[in-house]
Amino acid sequence: MSPGPQVLSRQAALSPEPAAGAGLDRLLLARALPPQPGVWDELREPDGALRARWRRFAACMPAARDAGGGSPRDSAVDPAADLDRRVGDVAAELRRAGVTHNVFGAGGVASRPWSLELLPLIIEPAEWSAIERGVAQRAALLEAMLADLYGGQRLLRDALLPAALLLRHPGWLRPLLGSVPAGGQRLLIAAFDLVRGPDGGWTLAAQRTQVPSGLGYVLHNRLVVARQFPDAFRELRVQRIASSYRLLLDSIEQRARALVPGGGAPRIVLLTPGPYAETYFEHAYLARYLGLPLVEGGDLAVRGERLFLKTVEGLEPVHGVLRRVDDDWCDPLELRPDSALGVPGLLQAARARTVVLANAPGSAFLETPALQGFLPGICRALLDEPLLLPSVPTWWCGEAAAWDDVRRRDPALAGHVVRSTYPIAASDGWRTSQVFDGPVSAIGDDPEAFTVQGRLRLARAPTWGDGVLAPRPAMVRVYAIADGEGRWHVLPGGMTRVARGEAASLSMQRGGTSLDTWVLTDGPVDGFSMLPSRLSPDDIGRRRRPVASRTGENLFWLGRYTERTEQLVRLARATLTLTEADSDASAPEQRALSDLAVRCGLAPAGVPSLAQSPRLFERAVLSALGDSQARSGACSVAFNLAALERASQALRDQLSVEQWGLILRMCESFADALDGPRREGGADALPRPPEVLAALDRLALYLAAVTGAQTDRMVRDHGWRLLTVGRLVERLIGVAERMRAFLDAGALQRAAGVELLLELFDSVITFRSRHQSHEDLLALADVLVLDGTNPRSFAGVLRRLRTELGKLPGDGRALAAFLALLPAEGAGIAVADLRGCDDAQVGAALRALAVRLAAAGAGLADAIGERYFDVAHELEQRV
Repeated sequence: MSPGPQVLSRQAALSPEPAAGAGLDRLLLARALPPQPGVWDELREPDGALRARWRRFAACMPAARDAGGGSPRDSAVDPAADLDRRVGDVAAELRRAGVTHNVFGAGGVASRPWSLELLPLIIEPAEWSAIERGVAQRAALLEAMLADLYGGQRLLRDALLPAALLLRHPGWLRPLLGSVPAGGQRLLIAAFDLVRGPDGGWTLAAQRTQVPSGLGYVLHNRLVVARQFPDAFRELRVQRIASSYRLLLDSIEQRARALVPGGGAPRIVLLTPGPYAETYFEHAYLARYLGLPLVEGGDLAVRGERLFLKTVEGLEPVHGVLRRVDDDWCDPLELRPDSALGVPGLLQAARARTVVLANAPGSAFLETPALQGFLPGICRALLDEPLLLPSVPTWWCGEAAAWDDVRRRDPALAGHVVRSTYPIAASDGWRTSQVFDGPVSAIGDDPEAFTVQGRLRLARAPTWGDGVLAPRPAMVRVYAIADGEGRWHVLPGGMTRVARGEAASLSMQRGGTSLDTWVLTDGPVDGFSMLPSRLSPDDIGRRRRPVASRTGENLFWLGRYTERTEQLVRLARATLTLTEADSDASAPEQRALSDLAVRCGLAPAGVPSLAQSPRLFERAVLSALGDSQARSGACSVAFNLAALERASQALRDQLSVEQWGLILRMCESFADALDGPRREGGADALPRPPEVLAALDRLALYLAAVTGAQTDRMVRDHGWRLLTVGRLVERLIGVAERMRAFLDAGALQRAAGVELLLELFDSVITFRSRHQSHEDLLALADVLVLDGTNPRSFAGVLRRLRTELGKLPGDGRALAAFLALLPAEGAGIAVADLRGCDDAQVGAALRALAVRLAAAGAGLADAIGERYFDVAHELEQRV
C-alpha cells in the first residue's frame, strides 16, 4: 500500500525524470513539487501545464535552443546542473558585491548576506496594466488624504474617517498641522505590498509611506538575475526600471531647484540612520547609483530655518533630502528627544519650506491596517471614482458594527488575523503593526487598538534549490513615484519576497528571501540609462560632491587603522619569531619589544615581560591577537581590523565593490585562521605560533593590497587627502615610538637590535644596500631619520605630511597652524647637528627628537579633528 500524499518524501512527489537532453520546460514540470490546493500557482495552469510565460522562459535556455539546432556545446547542457550552477553564481555575486542586510537580535546587530532566489516572478502585460492603474490611484488617494488631514480635515468633519485613527496614532504629527511642504507635495514615493489570491486577482495587503524601503535591493536583484538569463530577459521583453530611479531624482531636483538662488543646481542628499540600519547596504548602493551624498543626521545642521551639510570646507546648503530615517527619529527637538539619528530643527525647516523632504514627515498613520476598510468611501469623496485595487478584507474593532459583524462570522477569529491598529512601542522605535496572539476577549478592553483582517493564502512562486522546484508563498512590493507635476508612475518591477512555508514569515529578518520581478511589455522596452542629458561646462563644478565632515573623519581613521594594523602585524611577527627561535636575544632587545608590545596594544599591561617569562608573554600575545573586543585588555590586531572594517562600513558609498570586498576577505581570513584552534580545542585553546605567523604573513599581503587600493584607486579629493594624512600621522607616531623604545631599552648596541628595529621600519634592504658593514647609530640615523626618500623614515614621513597638509581645505592661516606643529624642514635634525657626537650623544638627540615627533603627531591629529570634524565653531556658510 502506497503512503498517502501527506507522508510522501520530497523526491517521491516529483514527476518522472525527463530524458537526457530534454528542455527546461520538461525539467520544471518534472522537478516541481505537487501544486497545493486552494492557492494560485505562478508556474502551472490548473490542468498542470506550464503557464505561457514560463514556457517562453524555458524556450530561451541552452538545452531548449539545442532542440532547435543549437551548437554542440549547448547540447551537453544538463538543465538541472545548469540551474544549480546559476544558483551558485548568484550567491557568489552577492558575496562579491557585499550585499547584506542587518539582523537584530538579543546579541545586537549582525550583518547577514542578502538572500536572492535564481528564478524571477514573471507578470504578464495585462496583469501589470491593472496593477499599475490601481497602484497609481492609491498613491494619488494617499496624497489627497494627507493634504486634507493636515489642512481642512473634511474627512473628519464628514465622518469618512474615525478621528481615533488619526488622533491616537503617533504617526500623525501635530506640529505639521496647517503646513504645506516645499514643492507642494508630501509624498514623492509610496510602496504597496500586493498578494495574489486563489482566484488570481491582486489584493493590497499593506502600504508604506514613511520611508519605503527596498529600492536599492530591487535594482541590485535586477542586475544579478538579468545577467543569469540574458536571452530570456530580452526575448520576453522585460520592461526596464532605470527610468523610475531617474524620475525619482528629477522629481526631487525639480522641486528643490526653486529653493536655489538664481535657479542653479540644488544639492540633494540621502539621509540614512547609519551602518546599523537594517537596510544600510541599499542606502549606500542607492546613493551611489543616484549620485547623492550619503549622510547621517549628525552630518546636517539647521541654521536660520535652513538645512546645511557639514563638510570639511564648511557648511554647505542642502535643498532636498531623500529620507531613510523614520518620522519619529527625524527631529529630537520636536519628536523623540532621545533620537541621535535626526537633525535638530528639521521640522522647523520643513515648515519654513526651505528644504524638500522625500517623503515629508507625517504620513506614518497611513500605514495602519485599520485604514483599509474606509478607503473605498474616502476614494469616492476625494477622487470621485471607485477604488480600483481591493484591499484584504478589514474590520476595525473600534467601530462596534464591524466588530460585531466579524465576531458573528467567526467567534474565535480562527480564519482571521488580528493586528494592532497603532504601532507597538519597541526599543528600536515604532513598529508599523504587530500580529496580536492574545485571547479574543482582550480585544474588548480597547477595541480601537485592534484590527481584524481576512486570512489569505498567498500565491506560490517557483524557487529552485537542491534540484527541486519548490512553490513558496509570495508577496510583491511595488513602488509609485511622483513626477515634477504630481503625476504618479509605477516602477515596472518590484521587490518580491517569499516565505519558507505557509506559516513562515516573509520578513528578511525572519528567514524570508527575495526574487527579481519581471514585468513583461507588449510595447517598446524602455532603453533609458541613468546617465543624464548632456552637461554644460557650468554644471561640472556644481556636480562635484562635497566631503561631509563625518565622511572625512571616517576616511582619516581608515588611514590610521590601516597603518596601525600594518605596524602591529610587523611587531607581532618580530615578537613571535623571537620567542620561537630560542634566540640569544639580549635583555635590552627583549625589554624593547615587551615595552612596545604593551604600549601598542599587542599585549595587555601587567603581563610578565619577555625577559621575565617568554612563554607567558607569548601566550598573552597569542590570546590578544584574535580578540576583536579587547576583552584581554589589549587592542591588538583583530581589534584594529574590526575598527578598520567599521570605518569602511560607514564609507560603503565611497569605496569600490572590490575594495570593500578586499577588506571583508582580509578580516574574515585572519579571523578564520585564529578561530580554527578554538573550534577544535575549545574556547581557551590558542593557535600555535607557526600557524599565527603564516596568518600574519597573509594579512600583511592583504594590507599591502588595501594600501594599494587606497593609494591608486581613489579620487584625490579632500577625503583622500584626509585618509592619507591620517595614515601618515599614525606612521609618524609609530616610527617615533619604536625608535624611542629601542633607545630607552639600550637595544641598539648590538647588531641583532639594529636588525630588529630595521625590520620594524621595513627598511632592512635599504640599510644593507647603503651601509653593508656599518651598524652604528649614525648609519641607522641616516636611513631611519634623515633620508627623505625612505617613506618610513622621519624625514620621509614629514615630507609627505607637509605636502598633503598644504593641500587640505582652509585658508593659509589654518594650514600654517598645522605645519607649525611639525619641524619646518627635514626631520627636525640635520647631519651637521650630529657631527662630532659619539653614540651616546647621537642616541640622546634621536630620543629627544622621537619624543617631540610622537607628541607632534598626536597634537596634529587633534588639531585636524577640531578643524574638520567638529563644525561647532561654524565654518563659513555658503549660500
